[in-house]
Amino acid sequence: MINEEIRRAIEKAIGGEQVMLFMKGVPQQPACGFSARVCAILGALGVEFGAVDILPDPRIRQELSALSGWPTIPQLFVRGELVGGCDIVTEMFESGELAAMLGVEQPAGVGAPRQAQEPTPLQIDGS
Repeated sequence: MINEEIRRAIEKAIGGEQVMLFMKGVPQQPACGFSARVCAILGALGVEFGAVDILPDPRIRQELSALSGWPTIPQLFVRGELVGGCDIVTEMFESGELAAMLGVEQPAGVGAPRQAQEPTPLQIDGS
């Protein structure tokens, strides 16, 4: 497969799925922690997504990064647009922005503001 064919296959994958993840490994067996984290986030949101393993051919990563302008893997696309990598996806998940973008409900307890707790008074036992 020549680079132009790889680029066309990448473009077709991005356009063919509502949510597309380019990752190291596959969703059932991610090959890096960052890819595993994004898969876990999408799973927590209950989102179906397509995935492409970039590891079998280094030209996939090269063409993907040239096309997206994003150097790192994983790369998440929603409706044909690059969302970003693991850090951005994580931040968007925690803020609820990713759930809103995907049109799904934010899981309970995720992104909720933490409430300050009253300090527990120090108890000194005089015995």
